Amino acid sequence: MLDTAYSLTTEQIAFYQKNAFIKLKEVLSAAEIVHFNAIITKKVAALNTRIIPLEKRDTYGKAFLQLFNLWTEDEQIRALIFSKRLAKIAADLMQVKGVRLYHDQALFKEPGGGITPWHADQHYWPLATEKTVTAWIPLQATPLEMGPLEFSAGSQSILAGRELSISDESETIIKENLRINHFQHVIEPFDVGEVSFHSGWVFHRAGANASDVTRKVMTIIYMDKDMTLKAPENSSQQNDWNTWCQGARVGEFIQTPLNPVLYET
Repeated sequence: MLDTAYSLTTEQIAFYQKNAFIKLKEVLSAAEIVHFNAIITKKVAALNTRIIPLEKRDTYGKAFLQLFNLWTEDEQIRALIFSKRLAKIAADLMQVKGVRLYHDQALFKEPGGGITPWHADQHYWPLATEKTVTAWIPLQATPLEMGPLEFSAGSQSILAGRELSISDESETIIKENLRINHFQHVIEPFDVGEVSFHSGWVFHRAGANASDVTRKVMTIIYMDKDMTLKAPENSSQQNDWNTWCQGARVGEFIQTPLNPVLYET
């Protein structure tokens, strides 16, 4: 299914344009999820160097094990990250003519792992426009007790909180701001093969993993194929420029070897 088209309805595209997220069922087959669960789990185990016990980590560290750009480490994982099916969904939701890869991430929340506090991803990215979207791909069914992704529908319009990194502070301040502005808080489980897509500026979080198994997720971050680099506004954006956009220049298209076009019309 990786290179077959997933047809979005006009209603689904409109929902994303309004709310800056959407959950889509049967994007991947159960067999594909089992396949990539095994491959990605093996690669994460091989690459993970974290040895600090869970109870001694900070809030960010308790939220998940995080490994980047696995597409450069394994050809089978590369097939998932370069999937035209997924990339076309990203382009169609953003209503752009094509998408590039920003980077991928494996996010494994261990049993007993803590919350992922409220945040907006694009706080970390030196990208000039809002034309970004992340595919959040659970590698198993993800009930509420495992800490699935939660969204504040339509909150991409809120500027307050964008300056906050993932932390106890972001959880407290953004949560209260979203509450008083009456944004809908969407918390739902994920079926096998269900994938969510969310904008870089929509606020989102995830609960703790209260189950006895690891919540395994693969993410792919897409950007408009004509995305330009902006001057970094914080140290995280500077680090991302150095790491994921090596060789790109401020004000020019980000078209480095690490940022290939994955789909274009």
